[in-house]
Amino acid sequence: MVGLAGFEPTASCPPGKRATRLRHSPLRERTVKQAADSRVGKHGKSWDVGDVKRIKTAIVGASGYTGMELLRILLMHPGVELVAVTSRAEAGKRIDHVFPRFAKAVGAELAFTEPDADVIAATGAEVAFLALPHGVAAVIARSLLERGLKVIDLSADFRLRCPAVYEEFYGHPHPAPDLLEKAVYGLPEIRAAEITAASLIASPGCYPTSILLPLLPLLRENLIDPTTIVANSMSGVSGAGRKADLSLLFCECHESARAYGVPKHRHLSEIEQELSLAAGETVVISFLPHLIPVNSGIATTTIAKLCKGADPELIGKALTVAYADAPFVRLLGRGKAADTKMVTGTNFIDIGWEFDPRTSRVILMSAEDNLGKGAGGQAVQSFNLMSGLDEATGLALW
Repeated sequence: MVGLAGFEPTASCPPGKRATRLRHSPLRERTVKQAADSRVGKHGKSWDVGDVKRIKTAIVGASGYTGMELLRILLMHPGVELVAVTSRAEAGKRIDHVFPRFAKAVGAELAFTEPDADVIAATGAEVAFLALPHGVAAVIARSLLERGLKVIDLSADFRLRCPAVYEEFYGHPHPAPDLLEKAVYGLPEIRAAEITAASLIASPGCYPTSILLPLLPLLRENLIDPTTIVANSMSGVSGAGRKADLSLLFCECHESARAYGVPKHRHLSEIEQELSLAAGETVVISFLPHLIPVNSGIATTTIAKLCKGADPELIGKALTVAYADAPFVRLLGRGKAADTKMVTGTNFIDIGWEFDPRTSRVILMSAEDNLGKGAGGQAVQSFNLMSGLDEATGLALW
């Protein structure tokens, strides 16, 4: 059995059942069918939860860009009662004072507190979103889990199944390796059933989402050669976080486009892990991220060789079968390029594809909002599944 995430097995990460090929289980299929049967988004409306009980919810680290996106969604979510928001920098201030855009929103009078697990638990919170830096999130995640809360972590702390790989890519030992077995990698289109039953969700990174969703169905169907995958991504500046950094100042980013994190961006670790699970073998790819002068949005172009003897038209068919019932995946079809302008401010990922007969390469083109489908919106999809709601609840389709 091969190792996970493109790395050789080690004593701390032995090969085993985790490296088996990722398949749609009957439970997954039933979950998707039930969601599709109850969804009314296809009629141009978001899902109505009626008189369902509102779930007491906390956001830990609510003052960054991702935290602000979570606030935007959850303040309007019909199934959520926001009972706690934390920020060390903004503790004591009301949400609508820190973010005037939320003035008059129900619940925006809530004040930020320090990120203390006892204080959060005392509010009656049942679910907590963690929008914290890696290394920090794992500590409070453990404390909240011990107090009976479900946790949706938007950092990288629980995305990797192997603590040795985490240490290699993040530069320090994993702060809670015993919790890795408990965590579910939260791609709703791929692991709906597992998310529904989970108490700890590792919400995927923005770049990985834009790369994995186009690739996973093709690897499962053996349509592309996994040794030939190259992914090029371009991201808006908000992807770097809300912080003071000379390289992120307006004059530095405006009229500028540049690669960074080459050849070993941290997100490469979770990308290779999930591709390896889908392919049933170790997958190693080249990933080249770029910073572009827009606030938000990710455009990714991924290329790979078509497997010998495979029909190019099966590319479109595989994507259609995989995402026929996925409310936030829009398949553009062959020859159509995805555009960030069409997805920013939404929870959609748009996917187009083409085949180049000259080189026998499949070209996959995707676009998403790095703060929406790449972060906050996707995390709310997981929240909905965990809470027994339709996954589109609170996420306006347009």
